[in-house]
Amino acid sequence: MFTNISRATKFAFQDFFRNKGVSVATIFILIITILLVTGLFFFQGVASYLTEEIQNKIDITAYFKDGTAEQDILIVKEEILNILPEIKKVEYISQDQAFIIFSENHQGDEVLFRAIEQVGSNPFLPSLSITTNGDPLQYEQVANALQTSSFSDLIENVDFYEKKDTIEKIYEITSTINKFGIFLGIVLIIIAASVVFNTIKLAVDNSKEEITTMRIVGASDWFIRGPFIIQGIIYGFIAFVFCFLISFALVLLTSPKISVIMPGFNLFDYFLTNLWILVLIQLGFGIAVGIISSIIVVKKYLKV
Repeated sequence: MFTNISRATKFAFQDFFRNKGVSVATIFILIITILLVTGLFFFQGVASYLTEEIQNKIDITAYFKDGTAEQDILIVKEEILNILPEIKKVEYISQDQAFIIFSENHQGDEVLFRAIEQVGSNPFLPSLSITTNGDPLQYEQVANALQTSSFSDLIENVDFYEKKDTIEKIYEITSTINKFGIFLGIVLIIIAASVVFNTIKLAVDNSKEEITTMRIVGASDWFIRGPFIIQGIIYGFIAFVFCFLISFALVLLTSPKISVIMPGFNLFDYFLTNLWILVLIQLGFGIAVGIISSIIVVKKYLKV
């Protein structure tokens, strides 16, 4: 067995160097293919960040009746977190905080501030700002639970229905981004696999006479397939090395620019955090496509 593997490896390297042009072309195509898949990986990371940022911008607010004790509101906060696990975040906003937020958002609007002065007291109500995973149905469930629960008598109003249209539109946008990512991934993989398949077919076709001779003298199927499977591994590994270096260089160059466009998202940190996943994707995809294409081509086109 070891002898057969050794011979197959030897033949694979001989064929690899004998057909340098085809080998280089195959590796180049694999590099392009793996880079496309890598680009999709980073696109998914950016899309996930944008989706989360968008979802964090939408919330519903439960306003409590004037005079409700802060301790009671904090108890309600704990209870709804236990009752509704789909809630991602609940933030308590006191009357004073609400006034500060309003002041920051309306700086320079003298008419509004004069109107507040005429009221003579802080007109804002204490509230809980509630964020879920963005699904409008989840927000509706939260709103219904707040208005029908044992502590509903403390609540003045829940603004879900005022924000419902906005929540639905934002959820539709984020869902579209995710669906587009999946669709793009499937299309890229199909195109990539097809291109690599046809490129490797050229490499195998160059050895057709040699394979026919081996078949005539009684070589086993494994011995015929072996060198091409090993060549597929060689193609995939070399392509992975180039792709990893190119990816690292591109991330290093583009990370500062992307941070300007999307503050809070650091592409280089994302690269380092997911380094081993990226290595597995690039190496696994390159070798897998090389091996599978070699097996299919040998079997289908050379009638092994």
